[in-house]
Amino acid sequence: MSPSLRGSRVSSDSHTMLRGVLSLFAMGMARAQLSSTTTRSADFLHVPKESFSADDILGTNHDFKARTGDAGVNEMHRRLHELLNERGSHADIGAWDRDLTGLRTRVMDMFYHSYDNYMLHAFPHDELLPLSCHYVDNFGGYALTLVDSLDMLAILGNGTEFTRAVGLLKERLTFDSDVCISVFETNIRVMGGLLSAHLLASDSTLALMPSYDGCLLQLALDLGDRLLPAFDTPTGIPYGTVNMRNGVQKDETSISSAACAGTLLLEFGTLSRLSGQPVYERVAKRSLLALWARRSEMGLVGGHIDIKTGEWTHKDSGVGTSVDSYFEYLIKGHLMTGEYEYLIMFQQAYGAAKAYLSRHPWYVDVNMDTTNLVWPVYNSLQSFWPALEVMAGNLRDATDTHEAYFGVWRKYGFTPEGFNLAEGRVNQGQTSYPLRPELIESTLYLWQATSDPHYIEVGRDMLASLESTRVPCGHAAVGNVEAHTLIDRMDSYFLSETLKYLYLLFSPG
Repeated sequence: MSPSLRGSRVSSDSHTMLRGVLSLFAMGMARAQLSSTTTRSADFLHVPKESFSADDILGTNHDFKARTGDAGVNEMHRRLHELLNERGSHADIGAWDRDLTGLRTRVMDMFYHSYDNYMLHAFPHDELLPLSCHYVDNFGGYALTLVDSLDMLAILGNGTEFTRAVGLLKERLTFDSDVCISVFETNIRVMGGLLSAHLLASDSTLALMPSYDGCLLQLALDLGDRLLPAFDTPTGIPYGTVNMRNGVQKDETSISSAACAGTLLLEFGTLSRLSGQPVYERVAKRSLLALWARRSEMGLVGGHIDIKTGEWTHKDSGVGTSVDSYFEYLIKGHLMTGEYEYLIMFQQAYGAAKAYLSRHPWYVDVNMDTTNLVWPVYNSLQSFWPALEVMAGNLRDATDTHEAYFGVWRKYGFTPEGFNLAEGRVNQGQTSYPLRPELIESTLYLWQATSDPHYIEVGRDMLASLESTRVPCGHAAVGNVEAHTLIDRMDSYFLSETLKYLYLLFSPG
């Protein structure tokens, strides 16, 4: 993309946004709560409050001391005090800023290399195939990567390209097609992308798109209406798939995941609050409460449930695959809405996870009824958990678990989809790394909460690994983390989450 297309930079106070609109908002709320001496979330969870001053962070972080030695700790004390309190020499702060600027520039280069190639070879299709320089429509053919990347364009300050992209979507995006789509993926990627971009475009203080006419919200409302038929079930838990023109198909399976049932409130709640139409938030809440009502006596939920009968069809319970975002949306639902009902639910779900799923610092899958171990594997979707621990106010466990997960990254250069804890190796059939964002997200949260420079170094390591996936038409997923072979895949979240979290990690303030 030419410099003129990249546009002028926009200074934005919305850089705390993280996933769609809503985890972004939730993170800002979480940071405000975590830094408060009266953090209600921490009090309610009975988690000791953590102090985030440089003294307390470095003075009690034994792992950090072990890595650096006493001299290193003293030096980082001095440097952090100077940076946090703005009393350091201009030379030291300038060096720090130049270092972070260089890291951000490398992230931007990765983003634009991928984005430009998507626009050249794949738009208006869903995702780019970076090895073949072709495209794939695997989510309905709704220009998924462009929709998902809008808020990253805003964070980069690229008002020119943001405006152009919104114009393209207004002109070309329609949901009136005879295609079946995933309710879960469409909600978090398409609905979340449209709503976050709408809020950014509507913010007059950003002056990102002064001529914005609300078209993204109209698209989101159309999408919401087409998803609503999926919720017409005896339990209120939606079908996993719906046809965008004809509703639920007669032969549609009644089996859906816990993540699908529990990962709707933020987007649908925001859609209701922006439109004044309560139906979206109402069906999302009904689905979440239906899932919650069917937890086991241990307080655990399984992986898959029959949305007609309410019976569990897959009783493996964990914090990763098929369940992960259920926990995330409980606490973020409270942070977004202020409703303590969600905080109570999170407290109990979080407590059950700590009691039955934790093998500190790891997490395993157990049977939701008996708590018998069924799956001693770290799967990559668990990597969001340290970020959730930060929001819960439990920095100690967040740090320990993140260090364990990052140890797997260091071993292979990436995190495989599954790492067998019992055997200490990549789990059979789970050798790939599809450019996932979760561990980088947790790194960002820990950096925001602690200001420990270790997390900048973690990010630097991750950045170098991701740069090695560059190919002429984008960045390719890793097919085997041991052999470092690449496959013809570049998910939209690589631009909208993986690179965004890295960019924010390297962004002062």
